[in-house]
Amino acid sequence: MAESWANFGVDLHLDVDTGGGGRRQAVERALREAIRSGRLAPQTRLPSTRALAAELGLARNTVAAAYEQLIAEGFLTARTGSGTTVVGLPEPPAAGTLRAPRPAPRYDLRPGSPDVATFPVDAWVRATRRAVASVPASAFDYCDPQGRPELRVALAEYLGRARGVLADPEHIVVCSGYVQALALLARVVGGPIAMEDPGLAFHRDVVRHAGVEVLPLPVDDDGARTDQLGHGHLVPARAAVLTPAHQYPTGVTLHPSRRRAAVAWASAQNGLLIEDDYDGEFRYDRQPVGALQGIAPECVVYAGTAAKTLAPALRLAWLVLPDRLVEPVTQAKRLTDLHTEIIGQLTLAELITSHAYDRHIRSCRLHYRRRRDLLIERLGRRHRLHGIAAGLHALIRLPATGPGEDQVVQRAAAHGLAVGALRPHWHTPDRTTAQGLIVGYATPTTASYPAALDTLASALGEA
Repeated sequence: MAESWANFGVDLHLDVDTGGGGRRQAVERALREAIRSGRLAPQTRLPSTRALAAELGLARNTVAAAYEQLIAEGFLTARTGSGTTVVGLPEPPAAGTLRAPRPAPRYDLRPGSPDVATFPVDAWVRATRRAVASVPASAFDYCDPQGRPELRVALAEYLGRARGVLADPEHIVVCSGYVQALALLARVVGGPIAMEDPGLAFHRDVVRHAGVEVLPLPVDDDGARTDQLGHGHLVPARAAVLTPAHQYPTGVTLHPSRRRAAVAWASAQNGLLIEDDYDGEFRYDRQPVGALQGIAPECVVYAGTAAKTLAPALRLAWLVLPDRLVEPVTQAKRLTDLHTEIIGQLTLAELITSHAYDRHIRSCRLHYRRRRDLLIERLGRRHRLHGIAAGLHALIRLPATGPGEDQVVQRAAAHGLAVGALRPHWHTPDRTTAQGLIVGYATPTTASYPAALDTLASALGEA
């Protein structure tokens, strides 16, 4: 019996209680209750009578008779060559009902996601096959919390070459997405932490959820006001989160003088700069600005992610840490989820070392540049984009006179268009804060993109 159970093809938990009748009736009750409760869903294929009989330690005829009775009652159906399947299921109880998904907008110009249709499926499959075929079996065991050495070595080379990061594999920690990376840093470094204003509200929530106070760091056309670190309400700050290459959501780049001010503050006050390089590879008018970490590796944590270059679904990000933070961040990672999933790490390492990752980024860079150019063309001269030619989103400032942000967003929604609003990105939004729309031009499908832009232009008052 033990051998039959070990080789059993389908796990089917049945409590066969013969206290209220014979064995056949017990099997019927167990199966009937499993179907009624929803544990056995419609179209679930049941094991053969021989296999289930062996698993339950019963005679095959007993199980066959139970199947026949449930077929007669309409709970099961049997077809030659297809086996026996479940067909009857009442409405599930309210507690187990899944929430109905919200209707998707007809056109989606909300920021935050790349064009997921560009995900290099074929290259990823080939890289996965090569990666898993070339590693020892031990690679599929529990992993070093810092991440697989193959990926850390590949990242050190790539980040130094493409982003000007000074990294070695021993200073890299692979995380399950940037959100986890930020949460780990908040717990290890403590606070308060200065975060750009405006900035992504969700990231502020992540830091606060880690028990750390957030201080607003103003942003202007030269980027974050790092010259204010160490002054006024920012005196208590122990760290600052910056997006130097392409500020989110204003789209500006951090001015060289502000870079120097940030490093000077961190050096003098033993502070920490957290560089969120979420879309640093995507600069369209010139070579991307090198990472801030490259000029002060002992003061800056570099945070990168595959969410924008490949897909958010991968949940792969990385931290390049100063020496003093490697052990505490690694320990925090160990206590959070032990390690990031391994197959994705091995595959990304193979993509990078084979240069398929570079080819993919170059292809996406051209794709997104064309989308941004079309956005400019469709909006005309009345609505100019704010910030540099980079990234996957653009900010459209709205004038103080004319339709307000809420009105434009509602007008767009009435025509099936979802678009981002600037107001939620301010730490304390009020009537004096600037208004605007954040357009995620990477999100729509290629087929729907022109129509989405026409709808946006109409919502902005362009006939």
